[in-house]
Amino acid sequence: MSNPRLQIDSTKIAENAALLIKMLKPLSIDVVPVTKVFMGHPVIARLLIDAGATTLADSRIENVERMRRAGIKVPIMLIRTPMLSQVEQVVLNCNVSLNTELSTIQALSSTAKKLGVFHQVIIMVELGDLREGVMPDDLIKIIKETRSLPHISLKGIGANLTCRYGIAPDHHNMAFLAKIASEIETKFQLKLDIISGGNSANLLWAFSSDNINRVNQLRLGESIYFGVEALKKRCIIGAHTDTVKLIAEVIESNRKPSMPWGKRHKNAFGEQYETTNRGDVDQAILALGRQDVDPQGLISPQGLSIVSSSSDHIVIESTDTPLQIGQEIEFKIDYVGLLSAMTSPYVNKYFT
Repeated sequence: MSNPRLQIDSTKIAENAALLIKMLKPLSIDVVPVTKVFMGHPVIARLLIDAGATTLADSRIENVERMRRAGIKVPIMLIRTPMLSQVEQVVLNCNVSLNTELSTIQALSSTAKKLGVFHQVIIMVELGDLREGVMPDDLIKIIKETRSLPHISLKGIGANLTCRYGIAPDHHNMAFLAKIASEIETKFQLKLDIISGGNSANLLWAFSSDNINRVNQLRLGESIYFGVEALKKRCIIGAHTDTVKLIAEVIESNRKPSMPWGKRHKNAFGEQYETTNRGDVDQAILALGRQDVDPQGLISPQGLSIVSSSSDHIVIESTDTPLQIGQEIEFKIDYVGLLSAMTSPYVNKYFT
């Protein structure tokens, strides 16, 4: 196998998806797996469907198109507000999209009418994390306008928390979202099909709730792919946490001083950090760099530690025996690491 490489355990990911679907079903919460971290890879899409998913979600229309080209036919939700420059692609490939801007919904309506199709929208509500969402006081107006548009169907409302400021989903803000939904239904004499409560950070709330608040959908990525909830990174009972590994190869191994010498300036990334003299150390260089992966998303094996990185190299130190040229080093990887490694064309991807 070529290096560097991701080794992705498809079976464990499928089992995690099936587990979460089963765990949330008694709470009347549908799981919509988010495929963006795997760039809409058809292998992942198919295994999620086989695990019981009836709808998929992604934030990039390019990923959705990739799945459609591969023959994925289930409904797909676009979870980032559509760009005006991409509304035709969205209408052609996505059944539903999350929206916050009336002008965008109007563009979706116009395009859907021109193409002779219908497009569903979920209006996102701001609940405090200050990323995407209509302010609650403005919601009635945008829903009124949305309902008047041709070829557009109001599917429901939703929210997103944690991603910007780390605001936690809890009983208070989920109850507020449900209250808004009830008010909308009363005012417009309609029934909202979807109240989309959030992402993997919602799981602590969900598992401690009897869900009397009517939230009936969660958009899950990290919890499926890593077996943890996203708020406190707690392991989900029964889930696999060892689903993805990143393997890199040693290209240099030497015993070197721990202190650099000469006049110091900022490095290539504008960084300048303090070092301490620890004497000579066993240092190795991996053929892996920031152009391949965010080093902060890597968890080193016991006895090894990442000490620095550049665009093409990661420098590690060994506290045990020196590493050998050509030796493969296996890292655990978290969501941040996977997001960057999957995006890099220099990292090979292997599904098992």
